[in-house]
Order: sequence, then C-alpha cells, then structure tokens
Amino acid sequence: MRTGISITVTSKDRLRLETIARDRNSPQKHVWRARIVMLTADGVGTNAIMAATGKDKTCVWRWQERFMLEGVEGLVRDKTRPSRIPSVPIETIDRVVALTNTEPAHEATHWTAVAMARATGVSISSVQRIWKAHGLRPHRMRAFKLSNDPKFAEKLRDVVGLYIDPPAHAVVLSLDEKSQIQALDRTQPGLPMKKGRAGTMTHDYKRHGTTTLFAALDVLEGKVVGRCMQRHRHQEFIRFLNAVEAAVPAGKSIHAILDNYATHKHPKVREWLGRHPRWTFHFTPTSCSWLNAVEGYFAKLTRRRLKRGVFKGVVDLQAAIHRFIAETNDDPKPFIWTAKPDAILAAVKRGRETLESIH
Repeated sequence: MRTGISITVTSKDRLRLETIARDRNSPQKHVWRARIVMLTADGVGTNAIMAATGKDKTCVWRWQERFMLEGVEGLVRDKTRPSRIPSVPIETIDRVVALTNTEPAHEATHWTAVAMARATGVSISSVQRIWKAHGLRPHRMRAFKLSNDPKFAEKLRDVVGLYIDPPAHAVVLSLDEKSQIQALDRTQPGLPMKKGRAGTMTHDYKRHGTTTLFAALDVLEGKVVGRCMQRHRHQEFIRFLNAVEAAVPAGKSIHAILDNYATHKHPKVREWLGRHPRWTFHFTPTSCSWLNAVEGYFAKLTRRRLKRGVFKGVVDLQAAIHRFIAETNDDPKPFIWTAKPDAILAAVKRGRETLESIH
C-alpha cells in the first residue's frame, strides 16, 4: 500500500460505503470509489486494488486522499471544473440588456441575436444566454387594446355577472357573427404526415366565395345555435334572432351579450327588440371582444376546422361549419368564467399607468 496513506473507516462509514456498493441505482463511479476505500481499509495493496477496480494508480491515490480529507461525502461529490468558455463581463451583460430595450440603429424594428452579437462583440450563444437569463424575447410581440368606454366598469360587471350568477328561469346567450369566412381550395393536394415530416399544404389557394356565421352560445348548457348567411346586415341579424327565438323554450327570458357592431344597434333591430319583451341586450365595452364568450368558440372553429380545411365551394364550407356545430351540441361543455371583475379592473388600471409613464 502507498506510504503516507492512513485510512480509518468507522462502522457508520463502512455501512454507508457498503450501501453505495450494493445499491443497483448507485452511479458506477460512486461504486468503484467506495470499493477503493473499503479495500484500502482492509489493508489491500495498491496493485491489488487496481486489479479489483480496473483503475490506474493515480486514480486510486486520488480517491484515497479525497476520503482522508472529506470522508464519504467527498466520494459522492465531483469537484466543479472551470468552464473553458470565459464568462461575459457584467458590463457587457448590462449593455446587452440595455440595448435590447432600445430600437436598433440599423433599419430593423427589433434586435436579433446576430445583430446584438455584432454590436456588443460577444458570441450569438452568449446573447441568447443573456436574454434567457433576463427573460427577454425581442422577437415576440403581444397585441393589446385598452377600452376607452366611459362605462367600462359598469358594462364589465354586468356581463361578468351574467356569466357567474345568471338570472333564474333565464337563458344567457353570447351572440356574434364571424364574417368573411373564405371557402379556400388548395392548388395541389398536400402530403400526409409521417415520421420525421409534418403534413404539407400549398401556400397558394383558390377562392370560392365567402360566408358569414351567426352564432349564439348558450353559456349555461354550452350548446350553439348557428346559421350561415351570405351577408351580415341588420336584415340577416334579425333573421338569426328569429331563429334563436324559435329555439329557446317559451317562458324563459333571454339575456343576450353582444358587441358594439352597428348592426346590433340598428333601428330595425331595436324595433324587433321592442316586439319581443323577453329579450334583453347587454353590450360589452368597446374594444373588449375577449369579454364575449362566443369569440372563444369562433377561435376553436377556426383552429380545428377552418384553418387547414379544403373547400370546393361555399356550400361545402357551410356544411362543414354546420357539422362542427352539430358535434358541439352532441357533447356540450358549459362556459365557465373564472376572472373576477376587480382583478380585471386592477389590471386595466396598471396598464393605463404604465402607458402614461412611458408615453
């Protein structure tokens, strides 16, 4: 055995070393390190330890010394090695972060990793690491719009109140129209998805006309009344209201949530509303389409049925939409509103304060 090495293994250390060596889930490097120490404690010579563990003399000596200095903990911990890549100075990091929040000097709307690396003299990967560490994503942009409706809070509480606590013996409907739905046909058939390749679709298309979907989502039951029409004037809207009127059981009042589209406030529509006293219109605040529940249904229709759809004509498009509505009504899901009005008002207030402080 190597001179100058004196290893004393307590019963507690021996038990832990044996546990590491026997455990099938232990990393192999921990197993042979433990065996080196146990063989050394048993008085086995260096050559015999090398033969038993398959390690060279330098490796055996290294872990003998590590155990003498740090005990069992030293065997299961690897010393960190300095990175071969020099760290970026804090001044450079601060400069990258500061520049990211400004407009580039060249003709571009935002910074790219290549442009930032060229401007700051660091590598592209360093720029990407700095952006990730600081949560910066200059390539992304989110759309927003704050409502300027003077009765925003009042209308918000009215609509959300219908979602959260609907009136008894009443039907709450979210109404809107999805206009200009195009019947698009592709110029060539696409290829199916397979392993390692996504499905394909030509970038160009043939237009075969458009249709407008009028839809009313029953918030409580999740069912949809939908009609496809060629235009979206007040005449078509009144025809749709008549269809909804016929679909809702008699004896129930109807609370309809709508946006501020001019068709919904047309004099003829107001006259129709006067002739149907069980109807009550509730208008969302301006620039608040997100408050209308049926907009979410339109998004699902677009995402699941229309975006990748191939339609030979308007009739084909309308048939697909009606089938989608029929499937929805076969397995309806009630609409559940979770955001509280006070939280929304607080978020709007913060947004206004932020905009005013910047601009």
